[in-house]
Amino acid sequence: MRHRVAGWKLSRPTGHRMAMYRNLVTDLLRKERLVTTEAKAKAVRGLAEKVITLGKRGDPQARRQASTVVNDEEVVGKLFDELAPRYATRRGGYTRIIKLGARPGDGAPMAQLELVK
Repeated sequence: MRHRVAGWKLSRPTGHRMAMYRNLVTDLLRKERLVTTEAKAKAVRGLAEKVITLGKRGDPQARRQASTVVNDEEVVGKLFDELAPRYATRRGGYTRIIKLGARPGDGAPMAQLELVK
């Protein structure tokens, strides 16, 4: 039974999964739109929202904490300089998931994860 067990394992070891999450969050913040599988989009959505909330805090400690998740310093700068002011009055819900249907090769359900304007 998996009562009260949070999160997705996505059939990957922990290090691979965390690296994949960091890469997905970095790409989402860089391009503001990301096409991936539905499970990966749902798994990374919460982490992306937490990083954007760190950007809204704006202090040096928040920048250091965001740098542990976001792989690229240019993207961290974009987070604090462009994205945080955009969401300054918003209390959450910075991302949306749009379902795209099945992938032609293996039938995996695909989704688009994007930042709300």
